[in-house]
Amino acid sequence: IFSYLAFHYVADFEGLMERIGRWIAPGGDLVFSVEHPGFTAYGSQDWYYDETGNILHFPVDRYYYEGEREAIFLGEKVIKYHRTLTTYLTVLLENGFELRHIIEPQPPEEMMDIPGMKDEMRRPMMLLVGAVKR
Repeated sequence: IFSYLAFHYVADFEGLMERIGRWIAPGGDLVFSVEHPGFTAYGSQDWYYDETGNILHFPVDRYYYEGEREAIFLGEKVIKYHRTLTTYLTVLLENGFELRHIIEPQPPEEMMDIPGMKDEMRRPMMLLVGAVKR
């Protein structure tokens, strides 16, 4: 099963993983990406800027308070669901998965000249997880 940037839109992640845990055969792979919990924690998913528009920092707040967050994506209001890293990984383990890969991707060195790319090194944006059903 493969999921690309969808699980953070699912209110009942635990229920979904229970069902996937029943559907997938032993030895089957589950690979998914989500917005990193450090990225979804605060909700706005935008930097803090100074009075001249320079990036100051990225807000991480309410990290341990899981649940609904309102964000703007491509100019539209959307609802996402923040979970801690502990929740993502523990729910997998509790549903019979063995973790194979946990990756917090970062831009490659050859992309650092692209405007804004160096700022992407200041906070994690994505989380990639690979697991196999035991």
